[in-house]
Amino acid sequence: MSTAVCVRRTGGPDVLELAEIDVAEPGAGQLLVDVAAAGVNYMDTYQRSGLYPVPLPFVIGQEGAGRVAAVGPGVTGFAPGDRVAWWGAQGSYATRVVVPAAGAMRVPDGIDDELAAAIPLQGLTAHYLVTSTYPVRAGDTVLVHAAAGGVGLLLVQLAKARGARVIGTASTTEKADLARAAGADEVVGYDRFDAEVRRITDGEGAAAVYDGVGATTFDRGLTCLRRRGMMVLFGAASAPVAPVDPQRLNTAGSVFLTRPRLRDHVASAEEIRWRARELFDAVTSGALSVRIGHRYPLADARRAHEDLQGRRTTGKLILLTH
Repeated sequence: MSTAVCVRRTGGPDVLELAEIDVAEPGAGQLLVDVAAAGVNYMDTYQRSGLYPVPLPFVIGQEGAGRVAAVGPGVTGFAPGDRVAWWGAQGSYATRVVVPAAGAMRVPDGIDDELAAAIPLQGLTAHYLVTSTYPVRAGDTVLVHAAAGGVGLLLVQLAKARGARVIGTASTTEKADLARAAGADEVVGYDRFDAEVRRITDGEGAAAVYDGVGATTFDRGLTCLRRRGMMVLFGAASAPVAPVDPQRLNTAGSVFLTRPRLRDHVASAEEIRWRARELFDAVTSGALSVRIGHRYPLADARRAHEDLQGRRTTGKLILLTH
């Protein structure tokens, strides 16, 4: 049995229910894991609301960290007792979950369970955005929206490590201070960020805009790109972006638009382990700081969703099973 957060009908945070459920034994290529902590992400809210359809009923959650309880047939490289983190295992808001072994990441000794649960989705996302989607180069100026959020703080640090000048957006003084502490060179508000980017870059514009906010920032984000710059739309925290006329990319300066997703950037065990290794090494060396903004008991998943969507949070939110 497992205690889990279930969704029986789509809607607001109030549809989240705590329940006791049966958990299957791990099948071929799978691990059964005792969950210590689960990560809370905007993707979870999209599933809960029905924006990302999932057959009902379902257990919510995609990532976490814990210890292997059992391994399925054909699994090599993992054994009961191993500490692992993961992304892409539906049902991770639970005390036990079945995880694909190909997507599991071995957790180094220097990283505790809470920190390990905070890294997979947001860490892997920030990594692929700066290394693969738009590979940041020394001397680039990039704009990071929601720079004090979970992905935003990681993006700022990883882009700075690659030699970029980073402009961040933040909605409050507290969040602006967090973004600066992470390394942002400039932090601006949302009301005039397009004009501020043009001013800071002497009219040239940013090489890339990393936008996880969506509808409320997208249009003006296109206008603050440099010629042949790239708009990287990777989320929709405010709302999804309306369909885009390709001619707008022409008039904005032959700019590029991409809508990447994590699944396509961890398409093999080798790729996910490469990204995880770089992230874990950076964390253990002190080169990358992962901020856990708030911890909630598993039973308070509803409040975690309310806080996340109410933009009352910074850094990563995690649910604790004990």
